[in-house]
Amino acid sequence: HLYPENADSKLESSRQQMSKNQSEHYEIIIPYILNGEQWKPINTIDSKSHPALMKFLIQTESKRLVISLERNEGLFADSFTETHYMKDGTDVILTRNYTGHCYYHGTVQGHPDSAVILSTCSGLRGLILLENKTYILEPLENATSEHKIYQAENLKIASGSCGNQFNVSGITIDDTPQSSQHKRETLKITKYVELVIVADNREFQRQGKDVEKVKQRLIEIANYVDKFYRPLNIRVALVGVEVWNDMDKCSITQDPFTSLHEFLDWRKLKLLPRKPHDNAQLVSGVYFQGTTIGMAPIMSMCTTEQSGGVVMDHSDSPLGAAVTLAHELGHNFGMNHDTLERGCTCKASTDKGGCIMNPSTGYPFPMVFSSCSKKDLENSLEKGMGMCLFNLPEVKESFGGQKCGNGYVEDGEECDCGEPDECTNRCCNATTCTLKAEAVCAHGLCCKDCKLKPAGISCRDSSNSCDLPEFCTGTNPHCPANVYLHDGHPCYRVDGYCYNGICQTHEQQCVTLWGQGAKPAPGICFERVNSAGDPYGNCGKDAKSSFAKCEPRDAKCGKIQCQGGANRPVIGTNAVSIETNIPLQEGGKILCRGTHVYLGDDMPDPGLVLAGTKCEDEKICLNRRCQNTSIFGVHECATKCHGRGVCNNKKNCHCEANWAPPHCDKPGFGGSMDSGPTRQADSRSLTIGILVTILCLIVAGLIMYLKRKTLIRLLFTNKKTTIEKLRSVSPARPSSSFEPNHVHATTLSKNLVRKPQNLNIHQRDGPRRMLPYQTIDNTNPLKTSDLQRSKTPQRVLPPLHQLPCHQAVPARPLPANPTLRATVFLYHFLPVSLTFFLCAPPCSPHFPPLLRSVFPTAIITTPCPSLLSIYFIAPC
Repeated sequence: HLYPENADSKLESSRQQMSKNQSEHYEIIIPYILNGEQWKPINTIDSKSHPALMKFLIQTESKRLVISLERNEGLFADSFTETHYMKDGTDVILTRNYTGHCYYHGTVQGHPDSAVILSTCSGLRGLILLENKTYILEPLENATSEHKIYQAENLKIASGSCGNQFNVSGITIDDTPQSSQHKRETLKITKYVELVIVADNREFQRQGKDVEKVKQRLIEIANYVDKFYRPLNIRVALVGVEVWNDMDKCSITQDPFTSLHEFLDWRKLKLLPRKPHDNAQLVSGVYFQGTTIGMAPIMSMCTTEQSGGVVMDHSDSPLGAAVTLAHELGHNFGMNHDTLERGCTCKASTDKGGCIMNPSTGYPFPMVFSSCSKKDLENSLEKGMGMCLFNLPEVKESFGGQKCGNGYVEDGEECDCGEPDECTNRCCNATTCTLKAEAVCAHGLCCKDCKLKPAGISCRDSSNSCDLPEFCTGTNPHCPANVYLHDGHPCYRVDGYCYNGICQTHEQQCVTLWGQGAKPAPGICFERVNSAGDPYGNCGKDAKSSFAKCEPRDAKCGKIQCQGGANRPVIGTNAVSIETNIPLQEGGKILCRGTHVYLGDDMPDPGLVLAGTKCEDEKICLNRRCQNTSIFGVHECATKCHGRGVCNNKKNCHCEANWAPPHCDKPGFGGSMDSGPTRQADSRSLTIGILVTILCLIVAGLIMYLKRKTLIRLLFTNKKTTIEKLRSVSPARPSSSFEPNHVHATTLSKNLVRKPQNLNIHQRDGPRRMLPYQTIDNTNPLKTSDLQRSKTPQRVLPPLHQLPCHQAVPARPLPANPTLRATVFLYHFLPVSLTFFLCAPPCSPHFPPLLRSVFPTAIITTPCPSLLSIYFIAPC
């Protein structure tokens, strides 16, 4: 593409004008946008519609830079809202309906290590990072096309430092077999921080009392932070911005400590109930006392009480506040400062800004994370911090503007793997954003080789004793949202209670402060030391910022007291040991070891017992008080699980492997309504059951085969053999009507089978066929008087002939002999699965004539294809 011919002269004129006024340290340029095949001035950008892809060309310091931009589609969550207030304090909550937002990330062509973070909402505003220089680009006031560009080191800022002055050189984690596997998985999986940014009233005033300008600035800050965290596999999804344009909703003063805790209390009580989110940051226009420009609690991400921070907007550019917010967010993630003794490796040299977690901020601004920050993050995730980060937020279509190729699966799309030239997903058609032939899925932890993983396959292991695993459902390619045990559930050998998915104990905190071998001191240490109400023993600070004394019942929620471990605290050079000797009545003394970190009066104390730590049986530390775990309602929740499961953080039952949610009262596949079924455990039990059953049947069959003669004798032998009883029966003669004198006087029923006349049975070759038979319906039994009037002599029947092999004969009812009837009853109800061991072809030479005589062959309805010489009588 050709650059406009008159552009060079305009730019040269700007540079000449600039050289006359060196105090300003910027040059005026006219950026050009690629429109089709032509470059046009920037004023041709439509302020209400911004394309997904854009190209700009600028010239600075005799360099032509072609900038490729792509709209940051993941910046806004589906639930994103903007909030400001009326004069009477009524909140106004807006949901924008843009066709496309104006916040971009990109690169500079020809510079492989470059990065660009820009907004095009009102001209071009943002950051251009090259290998050795960083530029800031901004619109020139009261101009249509002109912009000013200058190096970041000339940005006007207020120098300052982070309020968190302590360090933790290492975080000890639970030594569980799943730790290494979970570590690998959590590093691979993209984490999402659903963020809310709030601007206080002073920030609103500093930005000219323009609500829209403040909102735009807050979104620009989030766009920067998202870019900073991408290399750590963390995305920032903005769920809300709020401007306190009428008045502050909590007390914001120059004391950063008080402002932080006031804001965190407001977040917990007011913001969270109406706007679910993972983390909230306050951007303040107040200048904090001293050199502090930001403050946040350490390793508090996702917690209800402390997931947030305060940031002073100390620069003309939103970049300054963005770097500070990224720093404080790092503390929430568990990152500590990059100090010399830690030996951190940083890709950016000091003259290029260094790394984000440096204790103090200068210029140029840091924009990358060090090796120490990455290690701290890994350790925190491994310990269980950030349980809320594994839930994929829905991307807001109204902001993103639906487009195939942006990497987000939107309505009407089956998949989206990016542009065709960058797509590496073999299951997705990048041109149409549809699945390829025979592909069922293309994305997600429960999608493999374009197919859904079976239900019950683990897709996210538990990270610690308070976390619960998640399983594929067999119907969704994505892993279910992360869930963990309900607050107050016992953990760590009942030495602790789960709180926000972490098992906090005094022992773990002592190891963190003093290293391996440390353990909590006896209770008397907590009571004596923390009753002082001074910097070395207290229960935090009161409303007047004075150290508060601990009541005896709350002593284990104040300053942590330990024994053993290293000679000095391992959390940094500015931490010292405070040792107290307590004499005992029986003689001797107890050594209590506490810590004091020289932070100043405006900093949180890392030596205080963490919220959620067990202080007594059935009690937990909350707000520096030892409170009953019943406030969580974990026992009430667990009762509905019928003793076959546990309650998760969504108050649903997570059932054992063989029981079904929601209440674990019916057989099923385990898991919960939130986690998916634990099919593998059920499949293993089923397999074992089948194998045991088959083994038992084989053994039973062998026993019956070896004892077959004894079995036959027991079943079919009586004082008078059944065969003799049958031979004494006089058969009915064929006739058109029934005559009583044809029947032998017995107690048998008169409902007999009548044979046809002239029945001759021959043994012949050829196929056998069923012989005809005729039934006689004598519903009434014979009477004795009838038998006496019969003058027909009685006789004994001749022996029954042996039937030819496979020759079918008519079936007739069995005699009413009790012994024989019991035998028939037994076989009538004997399941096939248990009678297979009596199987043999009826005409086999091994089939005893006795059985063939006793049971008419019509009863043997199904020949068994058995190769064993054992006997079978099929169920009737």
